Amino acid sequence: MFKITLLFFATALAEIIGCFLPYLWLRKGGSIWLLLPTALSLSLFVWLLTLHPAASGRVYAAYGGVYVMTALVWLRVVDGVKLSTTDWLGAAVALAGMLIIVSGWRTAG
Repeated sequence: MFKITLLFFATALAEIIGCFLPYLWLRKGGSIWLLLPTALSLSLFVWLLTLHPAASGRVYAAYGGVYVMTALVWLRVVDGVKLSTTDWLGAAVALAGMLIIVSGWRTAG
């Protein structure tokens, strides 16, 4: 379970970076060269999704919970926005949902 969770966090980070870099280019006057690491990051994101040991729909459903947590941590660390108690509670609920889904992978067909 721990390995799968780490893989989900790496996947989410690759996706968020791949979406953040074009934002810097389009909205913050960044260099067009940001599109090169964008393409690499999004390619890594897609490849990481293929490493998960379950049917794609289950992977996407479980991944969503980790994505929520990762996006909020990104908001706090990179954007410097203070998170509220409800932000943390929502992230915990989303992460718990991921753990519930993943725990059923061994029994699901």
